[in-house]
Amino acid sequence: MKILSIQSAVAYGHVGNSAAVFPLQRIGVEVLPVYTVNFSNHTGYGAWRGPLIPPDDVREVITGIEERGVLGQVDAVLSGYQGGEGIGDVIIDAVARVKAANPNAVYACDPVMGNAKSGCFVAPAIPELLRERVVPVADIITPNQFELGYLTGTSPDTLASTLASVDAARAMGPRTVLVTSVERPDRPEGTVEMLAVDDAGAWIVQTPQLPMKANGSGDVTAALFTAHYLESGSAAVALRKTVSSVFDLLALTLDSGDRELRLVEAQEFYAHPREQFAVIQVR
Repeated sequence: MKILSIQSAVAYGHVGNSAAVFPLQRIGVEVLPVYTVNFSNHTGYGAWRGPLIPPDDVREVITGIEERGVLGQVDAVLSGYQGGEGIGDVIIDAVARVKAANPNAVYACDPVMGNAKSGCFVAPAIPELLRERVVPVADIITPNQFELGYLTGTSPDTLASTLASVDAARAMGPRTVLVTSVERPDRPEGTVEMLAVDDAGAWIVQTPQLPMKANGSGDVTAALFTAHYLESGSAAVALRKTVSSVFDLLALTLDSGDRELRLVEAQEFYAHPREQFAVIQVR
């Protein structure tokens, strides 16, 4: 399997491609990483150094890959945080080029916009770009519950309303939706859920909610879910494996007391997920 991953990169810590690439490689995926920024660290620290890579330069890198004749071997394009409209255009163009070379390829988009605690933290033009132009060309999207509502103009909270919001998102174009950070008012205290929906049905999984904020965990989640879904063709299988790996990564990080993901130390959890959480079909 080959995945063209167009995302940010940091020298210290793990977000964007610096979070997604190694777990994918550890489960046997060949990754073609294309960087949109090359920062010293993620912006959550409030200070960072390094360049935002101009969209034309990102496009040049993709063109160089195309000139090697390998786009036809790419099974999926993966994207995450989009810092500006220009990068969105480059990603949309890359998806079109990959699908022209390999009609079976898919585009997996993590529509990063914000979260329930922080609200929307991207540039004002990004939500409209994602809603109007990016999500409609995606095959897989992996929003959190807040982003799902933002994309669809809804307020998902219960299982029924979250499923209705997913249906609205699927009507926009993508057939497969993974919703992270699902927080239903009637869930047991101290838990959080993930929901996966495709043409075959809908499945939910519940885990303990760990007392931490982990930058990059969504990037790992989107990457692993995409790879497992492509390999198995099953949203339920992809959900079960992904949740297991990410939970154990987060638990290991929490136990370490480190702010940054213990990405390398957790590698056996990607290669051999324990699949310790029950996945329940809800539709």
